Amino acid sequence: MQAMVLRSAGAPLQLMRVEDPRPGAGQVLVRVRACGVCRTDLHVIDGELPRARSPLIPGHEIVGVIAEVGTGGVATLRVGDRVGVPWLGYTCGQCRYCLAGQENLCDAPQFTGYTTDGGYAECVVADSRYCFPLPAGFSDLELAPWMCAGLIGYRALRKAGDARRLGIYGFGAAAHIIAQLARHEGRDIYAFTRPGDIAAQSFARSLGAAWAGGSDEDVTEPLDAAIILAPVGALVPAALRNVVKGGTVVCGGIHMSDIPRFAYDILWGERHVCSVANLTRQDGREFIALAQRVPVRTTVVPYPLAAANAALTALRDGSLTGAAVLTMT
Repeated sequence: MQAMVLRSAGAPLQLMRVEDPRPGAGQVLVRVRACGVCRTDLHVIDGELPRARSPLIPGHEIVGVIAEVGTGGVATLRVGDRVGVPWLGYTCGQCRYCLAGQENLCDAPQFTGYTTDGGYAECVVADSRYCFPLPAGFSDLELAPWMCAGLIGYRALRKAGDARRLGIYGFGAAAHIIAQLARHEGRDIYAFTRPGDIAAQSFARSLGAAWAGGSDEDVTEPLDAAIILAPVGALVPAALRNVVKGGTVVCGGIHMSDIPRFAYDILWGERHVCSVANLTRQDGREFIALAQRVPVRTTVVPYPLAAANAALTALRDGSLTGAAVLTMT
């Protein structure tokens, strides 16, 4: 099969022919139709996340069709089913976190496109227990961002509680899904972008944002909560200054630059700072059900598989509106 392969951290991906993967017990072989390009892919490719597999096929926002079932069979999925393969690809089921219903914090997890090969390829092998059946009525391209931007966005939104006035820092793939969920729930959205990014601010307003401006600006009324999606640690104290007493600042990324020192008085007043780590399968089931009711419509920019490096550059530069998605046709 063809795949875009990371040979070493920081290097461009290489288009290569590699051996077709074969599913083992409890696994399925998925013929990839689309794979979203996520900021976490940049962190993996740039070497900012340790212990990545090498060489590696990145990609964890996968939509495809099951082509083969591994030995021993799979009870819930069949050849021909369309499924999504997310970031969390395996958990041990035995550690304290798994036993407590917190599988997103598993001590021995596997991650698609990071510790196992992912979806920047024509085929991928996945644990059948961590594949999500996908609904009709949505294209492969628009479903791909649901598998991480949507899932992590949903978990971040739930961490923000019932905040009526919600700030979102960094208005990309995850934010444009969060905005649709939040507006469906009757919340007001305040979108913070890179200073001067008029296109992103206009995009946020088109999705119903009550206010959109640069991350160097303050809103006139305090926020009940804020979600930070840009990997910029300096946004944490900025967001704290904008939230009410008792408000929450949710850090939604897997990697962030260092948080600078800040005065205690912007944390005082029982403000909270928390992170979002991975997802649970229950998150996935809840999000997919809610996304159908809204319904969530993703804005995507398609790229052929061979142009994965161009898609990653566009994401890094902030020139995308919505989400980049690789196509295999």
